[in-house]
Amino acid sequence: MADSPQLLEAVAEDEGVRLDHFLVRQLSGTSRSRIQQMIAEGKVLVNDSAAKPSLRLRGDERIQVLGPAEAPPTHAVAEDIPLEIVYEDDDLAVVNKPAGMMVHAGAGATEDERNRGTLVNAILHHLQELSGVGGALRPGIVHRLDKATSGLLIVAKNDAAHKQLAAQFSHREVKKTYLALVHGWMKQDHGTINSSISRDRIRRTRMTTRRQGGREAVSHYTVQKRVDSEHGKFTLLEVKIDTGRTHQIRVHLSSLGHPVVGDTLYGAPRELPGKGEKLSLGRNFLHAAALEFTQPVSGEPLAFSRPWPRELAEFWQKISQPAGGAGLRARV
Repeated sequence: MADSPQLLEAVAEDEGVRLDHFLVRQLSGTSRSRIQQMIAEGKVLVNDSAAKPSLRLRGDERIQVLGPAEAPPTHAVAEDIPLEIVYEDDDLAVVNKPAGMMVHAGAGATEDERNRGTLVNAILHHLQELSGVGGALRPGIVHRLDKATSGLLIVAKNDAAHKQLAAQFSHREVKKTYLALVHGWMKQDHGTINSSISRDRIRRTRMTTRRQGGREAVSHYTVQKRVDSEHGKFTLLEVKIDTGRTHQIRVHLSSLGHPVVGDTLYGAPRELPGKGEKLSLGRNFLHAAALEFTQPVSGEPLAFSRPWPRELAEFWQKISQPAGGAGLRARV
């Protein structure tokens, strides 16, 4: 298909036809999977709005095709990147992902620098054998963490283990515990946030709890400590999630008016004022600290934990220490 935008119009005969099927007929030589990728990349608008491939047309829509899908890389490449492997057996590994590392390349990446430096590249080097359920770009990946989030991830080494582990996540049998530092003092010592999550219509990189019809999302939090420092008030939380939606903890906490420290996408400031130096973190203060699940073959219960990394420990120390002789107040 051509690179220039195209304008198509659905007519009465198209009523009830799926959007992706309609486009297959209209865009000669373009496969259905390619069209679905274009839709996922936001390159197809129906009456000026994004849509799903399964949208059933009414027969009176104005459809814009903004351009072709990006060519994805054919496969991920092994790279010798340092990686902490917490546990490994014949079926799986548990790794401690650092902040700043993407779990895998995006669907629009190419086989250049943008497809390098990911967790997938690292585990391909260290583990060699990985499941293929997630495809050539995401071998072994059962679940994910945001780029700016650190912590524990399970990696599947064969397809059978991958499918069984995925079922555990689907049935909410995997226990995931995070540590998060948020701005302000949480009023309640513990609580549950069950607001559904959707993609923000205006800023497509964001998720939101303000739209109807989103995906169910459940997060439970418990206050570990409240801190009042010269850089502001903060609350350290332990967060457990029943679901694993995109940006779930970040958007849930932000919806309460308490964004995660460092999370500028959801309202946290880039710098924290103070009497002395201004503080900035450069990542989200969010760490996947513990995982509990069942070994997919033996059924043995497995549990792992890792303390937060050095940059978070150093930041915590700075806001937890009195500055210039001023007393810090901490409330548990």
